[in-house]
Amino acid sequence: LTFSGLHPYSKFYLSDIKKTFGEYWKNHFSTIGLIGMNDALLNFMDKSIADPEGKKFAEKVLDHMRDKIADFQEETGDIFNLEATPAEGASYRLARIDKAKYPDIKTYNQEFYGNGGNVEPYYTNSTQLPVGYTTDVFEALDLQDSLQTKYTGGTVLHIFLGEENPSSSATKSLVRKVSENYSLPYYTITPTFSVCPDHGYMAGEHPTCPICASENKTTQCEVYSRVVGYLRPVNQWNRGKQQEFHDRKTFDMITNKKKVVTVKT
Repeated sequence: LTFSGLHPYSKFYLSDIKKTFGEYWKNHFSTIGLIGMNDALLNFMDKSIADPEGKKFAEKVLDHMRDKIADFQEETGDIFNLEATPAEGASYRLARIDKAKYPDIKTYNQEFYGNGGNVEPYYTNSTQLPVGYTTDVFEALDLQDSLQTKYTGGTVLHIFLGEENPSSSATKSLVRKVSENYSLPYYTITPTFSVCPDHGYMAGEHPTCPICASENKTTQCEVYSRVVGYLRPVNQWNRGKQQEFHDRKTFDMITNKKKVVTVKT
């Protein structure tokens, strides 16, 4: 298709690849990933990915997938990678399909956050911890580091901060501690914030504007957080992701069970 002119911009962009390899897409790769590892452990082992036995099995699954990907590359000559797939829509859609087909299947959020099924189901993303597991960022890092480093493609740990609006020095301190003590390739510092049409940006989750409330007005705010890789208003997320946002515990940057990050004001 590219040779025949159906991808004119890609053809120009990939012209150097064509000169080097004789093909336009030779340096591109196919991605294989997984979602719902934590939910699989709940169904098959009655464990979570935070349990030592569950975590060990999850690592074994990722090792097996890496081995199979290497076999695929040998067989096809194409490049494959193993990615912690974002699954912005699939984590909710596939959970609903599975629940409809197999009513007894468990999703972690319904079992532990939703009174056994009175909330929207969703699969825990890739090999992540359950979203409400801990407020201790270093506990999460300890449990995720050996898993996240097994991916050969994209993977990320989002450090959700909730109501906090940390200083630049506190953020710098946290980034340094993570970089010096862990091997995971990507992480984000993600505060929740709200936008009032009259007063603009404010830190934290505010469904209605507190400034407007002090003026005896009720004004709806848009609450923003990161839906996997990018920031969007929470009210634009699908119902599964909205439920995930409701279930999520944010990390505490001020006091911590293992280490302390000093916030200077």
